[in-house]
This record gives sequence, structure tokens and C-alpha cells, in this order.
Amino acid sequence: MLINLLRRCFAIAILLLIAIGLTTQESTAMLRQHHDAPGVLRYHSQVSIKDKQEYNWQVLLFKKINPGVKQELNLRIVGFPGIFEFSHPHSLEIITASGKLLNASDVYATSSPAANVGEYSLTDVLPKLTKIESLKLNLPLLGTKKNILEIPKTVVTEWQLLVTEVD
Repeated sequence: MLINLLRRCFAIAILLLIAIGLTTQESTAMLRQHHDAPGVLRYHSQVSIKDKQEYNWQVLLFKKINPGVKQELNLRIVGFPGIFEFSHPHSLEIITASGKLLNASDVYATSSPAANVGEYSLTDVLPKLTKIESLKLNLPLLGTKKNILEIPKTVVTEWQLLVTEVD
């Protein structure tokens, strides 16, 4: 009887752990710091996000700190090679949860390191986000493929920390 009770408690504990694991968000970012050159620091937030078709995208927001130079915030988005190609030079449309539409200019307007890589300037965009909310990125891709990445509020919170807390 005691063994049956222990088995039931164990089964319930396993089911609870599985349920908690299924309800957690899969995209969590983390701030990292790198030395690009002597005196030049780069901080970034990197996350992997799945689109509606279940393709993974690497989303990397980074900030370079170089004494005497204006700080820039760039968002690099990398899709699966051979499947997605960015259309250059086209801006990135950013839609807030409250419906505000913002545009980020294409950093790779003249040349890109690879067809599946896009990079956009968020230096003037992120300060316009007056509240922290989820975002949708309307990716400017070649062809008829339309793809929207949904950026969760937790990632946007980290992006705001990169803007406000890292100098």
C-alpha cells in the first residue's frame, strides 16, 4: 500500500514537471559581452525563435561601445540557408502589440555577408518603444514568402536593458 502511494506521488510529480516544461517559453535571451578590439566592447542579446512554419531564426541585438563614437544598436536576423533570402535594401517593419508601426533601416543595403542574413539599425527605433510589449518583425524576404517573427515580451525586456543599462 505504501509502495502504491509512493508510485502515485512520483507519477504526479513527473506529470507536474512535464506540464511546467510545456508551458514555459522556449525563447529566452541572455546578455553577453565581447571585446571586439582594445577598448571596444560589444554587448548582445541572442535568441532562437521559431516562425509559424517551425523554422528557427537566430535573432541577435547588439550594441557596440567604442569611446568617442556614437553607440549603435543593430538587429541581425539569420534564417536557414537556401530556404530564406533577405531582400536588400528594404527596411524591417516592426509592429508593436498595441499596433504601432516602426521601420528599421537596412544595414546591409549594399552588401550582405550571406543571402540568409539581414541586419537592421534599431538605434532610433528602440527608444520609441515607450512600453515593453511583444513585437512582430515583418521580414523583408525575396519572392512571395511572407514571414513574421514574433518576439516575446521577455526578449523585448532584455533589449530594453541593453539600451538603458549597458554603457
